[in-house]
Formats: sequence, structure tokens, C-alpha cells
Amino acid sequence: MRYFLIFCISIALFSCQTKTTDCCKKETAFNPVDLVSPLMGTDSEFKLSNGNTYPAIARPWGMNFWTPQTGKMGNGWCYGYDDYKIRGFKQTHQPSPWINDYAAFSLMPLTGELKFNEDERASWFSHKAEVAQPHYYKVYLADYDVTTEFTPTERAVSFRFTFPENDESYILLDGFYGGSMVKIIPEERKIIGYCQNNHGGVPANFKSHFVAVFDKDFEVTKTWKDEKLQNSKEAESFHVGGIVGFKTKKGEEINVKLASSFISLEQAELNLEREIGNKTFDTVKKEGREIWEKELSKIKVEGGTEEQQKTFYSCLYRTLLFPRMFHEINAENKIVHYSPYNGEVLPGYMFTDNGFWDTFRAVFPFFTMLYPELNAQIMEGLANTYKESGWLPEWASPGHRGCMIGSNSASLIADSYLKGIRGYDIETLYEAMIKNTKESHETINSVGRFGAEYYNELGYVPYNVGINENTARTLEYAYADYCIWKLAEELGKPQEEIDLFKKRARNYRNVFDKESNLMRGRNEDGTFQSPFSPYKWGDAFTEGNSWHYTWSVFQDVEGLKQLMGGNDNFVTMLDSVFIVPPVFDESYYGGVIHEIREMQIAGMGNYAHGNQPIQHMIYLYNYSNQPWKAQTHVREVLTKLYSYRPDGYCGDEDNGQTSAWYVFSSMGFYPVCPGTDEYVFGSPLFDKITLQLETGNEFVINAKNNSKENFYVDAIQLNGTSYDKNYIKHDAIQNGGELNFSMSAVPNKKRGTSKESFPYSMTNED
Repeated sequence: MRYFLIFCISIALFSCQTKTTDCCKKETAFNPVDLVSPLMGTDSEFKLSNGNTYPAIARPWGMNFWTPQTGKMGNGWCYGYDDYKIRGFKQTHQPSPWINDYAAFSLMPLTGELKFNEDERASWFSHKAEVAQPHYYKVYLADYDVTTEFTPTERAVSFRFTFPENDESYILLDGFYGGSMVKIIPEERKIIGYCQNNHGGVPANFKSHFVAVFDKDFEVTKTWKDEKLQNSKEAESFHVGGIVGFKTKKGEEINVKLASSFISLEQAELNLEREIGNKTFDTVKKEGREIWEKELSKIKVEGGTEEQQKTFYSCLYRTLLFPRMFHEINAENKIVHYSPYNGEVLPGYMFTDNGFWDTFRAVFPFFTMLYPELNAQIMEGLANTYKESGWLPEWASPGHRGCMIGSNSASLIADSYLKGIRGYDIETLYEAMIKNTKESHETINSVGRFGAEYYNELGYVPYNVGINENTARTLEYAYADYCIWKLAEELGKPQEEIDLFKKRARNYRNVFDKESNLMRGRNEDGTFQSPFSPYKWGDAFTEGNSWHYTWSVFQDVEGLKQLMGGNDNFVTMLDSVFIVPPVFDESYYGGVIHEIREMQIAGMGNYAHGNQPIQHMIYLYNYSNQPWKAQTHVREVLTKLYSYRPDGYCGDEDNGQTSAWYVFSSMGFYPVCPGTDEYVFGSPLFDKITLQLETGNEFVINAKNNSKENFYVDAIQLNGTSYDKNYIKHDAIQNGGELNFSMSAVPNKKRGTSKESFPYSMTNED
């Protein structure tokens, strides 16, 4: 019997080694949260951006993010990977270091001598003792022998501090500069207060109200006021903070549950009760992880390297952070918001912290593809912004901010409605779009259209009338007019109105210079600017030069091609971007801006992927008879300019845009022209990607024989049928199905080369 048992065990072990069974080997669980690095892009500084990000510990689109703070209060670079001291753990709403933060305050634990000044209290830390995940952060503060953990909800956060044995253990709440108040209520183990810090664009009554509840009685209570410590439980001034102290045992945990509200202290209390209540730290952490797992798992990638998968999910995480919800749920369970435009509390959705100059390109098309319900809520928020301020937002944080150019809210609205998304007041939005075409905000040039009077009369914004970045404005206004034209058609507007915007959509022609085959500033009398250098950054363009902005004719690439003299000249000009050396003229800025430096060091000629204006340009080869060149350059950017590491971006990440480029391009296509229903092909990075759509359908992208060497597309099949187009339509994805790429080490110079294969251009529509 003994030998029989040994024989049976041997057979079972051999079976486990030779084949996979449920009892012998379980399939590895798909946990995309574990692949995300919130530290991607944090190795940045003013002179060189590798992302200009911070570890945003948050829920997707959460009202509040939380982050460790290594930079000084008010410094846009709030966390630098090369820094070695932490000053606190900050509630943040910062969309960009250039826009900076608002409604920020922080918590900080310490032991021993009581120090509240941010420089004096800062503690050494190491990345070796740091854990950063989308939903959870942990770090060891060496100077105090304290481990800090936090995990947020949408409007609240749970902290857990693990202290050493010490008779002088403290937790301080710093209300920050710019107006703050704290009140300590020992009998309730509570600190309440508000902060008002911001960088503009808000009403006078703007405040973030907060409430923090501790699970241990206070033995010490102090406040500080404008850098002076005081034995009081309440303080209000330009800069105040509160301190509570305890005696702690070794390994003792002190938990703090905290929430904030832009509406009122009562609403902050409600947010805390609703989102955390009696939940333990670990419960909140688990819920946060599950929420991120759900969102990240809507795209499942298979194949590629581990580094590529980590980069993909780190980029996807960034794509799902902005715009942030600015609305709350009141006691009647109704969605309401404090208006950052008129200071009133009003019903409905509100979103903020977004620059559409960046995000119209890929972030919002990603939402129309994968998150139509969210997209409809954002559209309602845009309508509310117009009702409350008289304008559509172009850069909001949280109210209107003077940053960047264009009229790109038109792209968001048209793309949403033309792709069939409903549930919002499109007539109000259309009214707002039309107003945008006629004027600009009297004090904020980025809102409306700066130079509209010239553009509407001449068909371009002149170079010599004191309006900076004029040629870039002309190109972006023309694209916005295309979006208005198509939406006006869909809404059945008067033919005269439809024809007007169709005509204006061709205004890009007015700044095209046949002598250089590039876009060029044009004077009021019709002459072109002189002298002219295509390498000059700024001036007639926005954070780029003529080599970058010439391609901003999203709506009519065929028309641009014809202006350049046809297919061969068009391809030569595209090639030239990569061939010409990375020379530049920075004289407009008086120094080398970081975007210039990032182009210079990338090793791709004058291609400047680190900034948004040129990010679609690679895909324009699909509008020519050489689409394989798009495949070459897309794969090069995917593998050369991105990594999940702290230096993983090649320029500013910008509210998800540079990340969304990676997400789309990894799938094998990109939305060159939002407002059309097409996604233009590139070179898929992974062997298989599965999209879970809100329709309940599943769309699968396969890349057979895909590898580092096999990046050319030899053939494509859509739902089993040979497919010769250089694009795929929105409905084909939404209906579910299978897109199969056959990959090769050599280009197929016959596939997709006919005019019938090219993506949409308005010239072809004529």
C-alpha cells in the first residue's frame, strides 16, 4: 500500500509539471494597479520637464488629491523625486506646476521638540521606504521615527500614523498662506477650519472648509498664527495652523479621518460621514484599490515587456485623473456645486482643472470612446460654467485662468455630440460656442477668442497688431470653426450660419506661405512677416515653431497637402521635421524654455513630442501614399520617449494628454481630428488589447507577430474581413468586434496607399 501511495503522488507531481490544471497552477491574477507608478514624471524641475507630475494619490477624477510635499509652500514643484525631505502631506488640486495649486493644506506628524515652521519640521525620507500607488501612499519619516500612510476617497482621506514611544508626539495641520482658520475642539477630538489659498480666477468668498477627526484624546493643543506659536485653540489670519499632542507607545497607531468641502463646513462633515464614516483605514484602502482596478481593467493589455505594461498603466492612471469633479452631494442626495465663477451654490455637475489646448487632442476623445456617461456629465458642467460666467472655460483651475490660446472647448462639445453622446443642454453649449467666435473675455485673453475682430474680418489674426501667437490662434480658430460647422449641420441650424463656419474652417490657408511650404505670420496688409525663421519659437506660434504648428490643420490634411504641392512634397515636409537638426531660435522668450530643451535632447530632429502641438503629426503619413512611415515613428516614440520611471515623460504630462497619446498609440490608432468619427492607424505596441465598453460590448485588438523588430503593419482585418483603410470609425469600436493587425519587419508599401484609404479631410468631402 505504501508503494502504491508513493506511485500515485509521483504521477500527480509529474502531471503538474507537464500541463496546467486548476489544482496544480492558477492563472496569475490581472492586477493593473500593481503596474502603476505614480512617481512617473516626478524627476522634473523648472528648466527640464520629465513630466512635471507629482504622486497624485486619489480616486479617479476625485475632487481632492493628496500628495507628499517636498517643495516649499506655494512652489508648483510640490514633489521632486531628487528631494530628500518631506514637509507635510498635502491636499492638492494642482493640475500643473505652471498653474499651481489652490485649496491646499497639510498634515504632518512629528516627535520631540515641537517645530511647526515648514523648513524646520521637514524630515528626511528615502524612496527605499516609500510606497506610492494610485489609492495609497506610505513613507517612513526618519527624523521622527514615524510611518505615515494615507488613502483618499473622492472628497475625504484616511490617515494612519504609526508613532514610536514618546511623550512628545504631535500631529499638526498647516492651513497655508493666503488666509486660513483653524479651531481645535478637544471634546470631539476634532480640528475644523478653512483655507483660501489660490492663484486667481475665484470669487471673494472662495474657501475650502475642512474637518479632521482623530481617534485619540488630545493632551496638547496649540495653534500658530503668522509664524508665532500660541496657547490657544483657535486662530485666523494670513497663515495659521493647529497642533495636537499625545503620549504614544511604541508602534501606536493614530488615525485621522478628514474631509473638505467648497460649500460649507456642514457639507465637509457630510462628505466625511458619507465617504468614510466608521470605515477602518484598511477598508477605505481596499475600496480605493477596487475602484482603480475596475477602471484600469477596462483596458487589458497582453504581451509586450513588463516595462511597457507598467508604462501603459501608469499613463492610463494619469489619463483618469483630470478634469476633477468639483461638485458634491448635499443632504438631500442632490448633486450641487460651489461655483468658482460666481460664488453661489448651485445644482448640477461641475468639473475643473483642465487646459483644453492640451486635452482636446486625446484625453477627451478617450472619454468619448470609453466613458460616454462621464463625458455627458462634463458637458453639463461646461453648460453650467457658461450660465454662471458667461463664457466657456478654456483653462479652468478652478475658475477661468489666463493660460494658453485657442477656442478648443468647441472641439470637446462637437466631438461629444457628433459621436452620439446625449443628456446635456446642447443648445446652451452651441450658443456659448457662437459667442466665443465673436469676442474675448475683457481681462482673460485665453477665454473666448483674442483677436476675433481681425480673424472674422480678414480670415486670420495679423502678425503686426500686437496680438501674440497670432498664427497659432488662426490655425486653432479655423479648426474650432470646423467643429462648429459640423455641429451646426447636425443641429439643423440656418444654412447661412452653416456656410459661414464651413468657410472659416479653411482660414488656415490664409497663413500658409508657399515660399517656405510652412505656416507663417501675416501682417494686416496681407504681406508675410519678415524676416522669417521656421525655427523661431513663440512669436507667431505657441510654445513651438513653424515646423510644429504647420500641421495644425486637423480638419483638412488633404487641403494642406495640396497647398504643399501634392503628395511627394507633403511627405518630404513631414520627413524634414525629423531630418533637420534640433536647432532653435529662442529670442522671443529671451532664454531657452524647457520645451525647447526637451526637443533638443530627444534625438528626433525638430520633432518636439514633449509639447502638444505636434503630437498628432506622425499620423499624417496616413493621408499620403507612405503610411508605413507613421508606423516607424509611432513605435519609436512609444519605445524611446516613454518609461514608467521618474524621468518617464519627454516633456509636460499636462492633465493626461501626453499619457493619452501613449494609451491610444499603444492600441494602434489615434484621434487626429476630434469632431470626426475616425481614429487613424499607427503601430500597436502589444500583442493583444481588450476594451470593455460602456455599451457592454468588447473590442479586441490583436497584433500577430508583433515584436521590437516587427513594427510595420502588413495587413489589417476588421471582424474577419480584409481592411485597407488607414483609420477605423468610432461606431466600429463601440459595436464591439475584433481588429487584427498582421505585423512585419518590412513595410508593406502597397497597403493603404490609395486615396480611398486616407482618413477624412474636408477637401475630400467637397
